[in-house]
Amino acid sequence: MSDIFDTQGIVVFKVGSSTLVDSDGGVDQDFVASLADQMARLRGEGYKPILVSSGAVAAGFAQLGLPSRPKDMPSLQACASAGQTALMQAYARAFGAHGLSVGQILLTRHDLADRQGYLNARNTFGRLLELGAVPIVNENDTVSVAEFAFGDNDMLGAIVATLVGASLYVILSDIDGLYTANPSQDPDARLIDHLEGITPQVEAMAGGSGSSVGTGGMRTKLRAGHIALAGQVPMVICKGRRANALVDAVAGRGPQTRIDPAPDSHYEGARKLWLISSERPQGSIVLDDGAVRAVLEEGASVLPVGVRRVEGDFAEQDLVDVRSLDGRLIGRGISRYSSEELTRCQGLRLDVIGRFSPQKANCPAVHRDDLVVF
Repeated sequence: MSDIFDTQGIVVFKVGSSTLVDSDGGVDQDFVASLADQMARLRGEGYKPILVSSGAVAAGFAQLGLPSRPKDMPSLQACASAGQTALMQAYARAFGAHGLSVGQILLTRHDLADRQGYLNARNTFGRLLELGAVPIVNENDTVSVAEFAFGDNDMLGAIVATLVGASLYVILSDIDGLYTANPSQDPDARLIDHLEGITPQVEAMAGGSGSSVGTGGMRTKLRAGHIALAGQVPMVICKGRRANALVDAVAGRGPQTRIDPAPDSHYEGARKLWLISSERPQGSIVLDDGAVRAVLEEGASVLPVGVRRVEGDFAEQDLVDVRSLDGRLIGRGISRYSSEELTRCQGLRLDVIGRFSPQKANCPAVHRDDLVVF
């Protein structure tokens, strides 16, 4: 099968632990039935839903008789193993009631780091959708250590959305969307119903996680949004337990925050999307104001002369964040220098660098071909 398939009508939904799990720590069967009901309705309307589901650990620690979520990695992975079985059984029953099959896809970033693995995953999604099944996705938490510590299925959902060329990415949260302030603390907090792009001002509104069950907060949702928007996939954040939340999110009804790509943004090619989604950044390159303008307004590469600071410990060909002096995330790309080399070369022109390091004479810090600009 080709890696090209019909992406029309694909919608990726992400549901978090705090939404999926009941007060006793088990899988909320009624809520799972509601998810299946709504996705069956969407299938009947011609949409092709994909579900990115958290909740394996939360379901597993109750199933294994543990009083609360453990903290050590072996116990967490054991819970993920037991809980994943419970989750898939619940989904199979709920979707089966509508005559729909489900297919489980467990991923880690390492699975996608290899280009062929990335394409294989894409083809699997495509074939499942062609066969009329609903793909159910989660991180492979039983073997994924670094990714599991990151604990962010919001990002996984965004990666899946760009991987399959979705028309919409919906995060089912425990609140209605992004507010101007914390609504539990500020009675004047206002729900933001629509945004174009994610600006530093928008990121400043995001707080941390408010749930003892889940691991994500609004900040992680916006980080995920950078990936989705880079692939020109709009994102909706809404309350998952509101009646008909999935159907309304697709139709643009009800309280929600919809984030569309900025008018001046452009689609990043498949190779760049693969680069930024397959690995986690190992450090940051901080640019001066002139270099930021060159990257954003002139389509320039990141040159050592514009680098003001190097953060983290990374090797040549590692993925790095590119930031402004005030900490704003400008982009993400592949560094052509190690952190040690770039620290020595920061602020220098390429012709000067070439005098003491000839192999770097014409070498940008991050070439434009390897840079996704946010």
